[in-house]
Formats: sequence, structure tokens, C-alpha cells
Amino acid sequence: MMQMIKGYLAFALMVLMAVPAAAEDITVFAAASLKNAMDEVAAGFEAAAGHGVTVSYAGSSALARQIELGAPADVFVSANPGWMDRLDEAGKTEGGTRVDLLGNRIVLIAHGVAEPVEVGAGMDLAGMLGDGRLAMALVDAVPAGIYGKAALESLGLWKSVEARVVQADNVRAALKLVAIGEAPMGVVYATDAAAEEGVSVLGVFPEDSHPPIVYPVAAMTGRLSPMVAEFLGYLQSGAAREVFKRHGFTVLAD
Repeated sequence: MMQMIKGYLAFALMVLMAVPAAAEDITVFAAASLKNAMDEVAAGFEAAAGHGVTVSYAGSSALARQIELGAPADVFVSANPGWMDRLDEAGKTEGGTRVDLLGNRIVLIAHGVAEPVEVGAGMDLAGMLGDGRLAMALVDAVPAGIYGKAALESLGLWKSVEARVVQADNVRAALKLVAIGEAPMGVVYATDAAAEEGVSVLGVFPEDSHPPIVYPVAAMTGRLSPMVAEFLGYLQSGAAREVFKRHGFTVLAD
């Protein structure tokens, strides 16, 4: 009997050795505003490195909370430093891997084709909305909504439109509300507006009307394999930089 068991074990070992090792995969949690650019960057990494990449997109707040609850993300790219800070404080990020990767702008958009306006303290945003709503990402949780609310408050416009704001789970959902005409106007990232043919940019919010828009990236605690390190390096490579720039992001990482 023992001889038979040894024979089965030897056979099983031969089978395992004969099966090619599967290429490593990486799981990335990324802010929804990164989708178009990150899809392209991930495909470039897969072609160059031979590793599969799965990217999950949502609002940074939702992704950070999932990571806090144990979601198996290898890499997180947040649309603002605050949610990455929270993971840092919770011991969820791998020390020495955090980098400020990208920058962005927020813009006022309209459904269809519309004439540009000067976005500033003197604009009658409430009047421009008419009977319609202003689409924004969640203003107290999602970075695009947080930045947008800060800008509107800074310009003295928030109180006049607060009751007219329709909030979406993430910035791409807010963008879609405007693109399909459910809301005549919205506040989104410049990169989102560039990715959607159904909207036009009315104007760009002054940079000093809101905190700087920064996208930090980091590996999660215990997930820094050679493959993850390679991916983090690729995000800062010339190939990735060109993709991010083409999609309208400012590249911050050296």
C-alpha cells in the first residue's frame, strides 16, 4: 500500500512539473476618473511584462473602505491624498511605495454643445441651471465631489446651488448624467470631460479655488511582490507618462 501511495505521489509531482506556471496577475484598485487612461496603461504593461492586470474602478472612498475591510488589492491609485492617508494610518500601505503620480483639473460641463463661460465668483450658476440639476460626485466622500464643492464654496456659489445638486457614487456616474441629458450641467475632472463626446466644457475652475488635485499610488501591505514593484515602476515609465498626458492628466512623478 505504501508503495502504491508513493507511486501516486510521484505521478502527481510529474503532472505538476509538466504544467506551465501561470503568469502572475496583479489587482489594481483605481479611481473611476482613471478608467480610460489606466485601461490603456494596464494593456501596455501586460504586453511588455507578460503579467495580467485586473483593474477595479470606483470612487476612491469606496475603494479605500473595501481595502480597509480586507479586499485583496495589490495597488491602490486614489484621486486624492486623503483616502491614501487614511490607509497609511490604518497600516494598509507598504512603506516606501507611495508616490504622487498624477494631477488633474475640475471643470464645469454642459450637455451637448454649449458656449464657454468664465467660471468665477460673479457667475450666475443657479440661473444657468434653470429648472435643472447640477451633477456631481458625492460631495463629502468622492474626491471629485469634494474638490467641486470646495471650489463652489470658494467662489461663493455653493449656497445658491446646494439644493439643486444631484450626487452620484463616482465622477463617471456624474458625467453620464450630463451626457444623457438627465442633468444639464455638472462638475467633473477635465479628463472625464475629454473622454465623453456627449458633453462640452463650459469652463475650468480656478486652481486656487480648491486644494491641489493629486493622485497618489501605493502598494498595499504585504503585496509588494517583484511583479507589483515592476508595475509601480511601469506607472512612472515614459510609456505610461505619454498615455496619461494624452488623456489630459498632469504627470507629477519623476
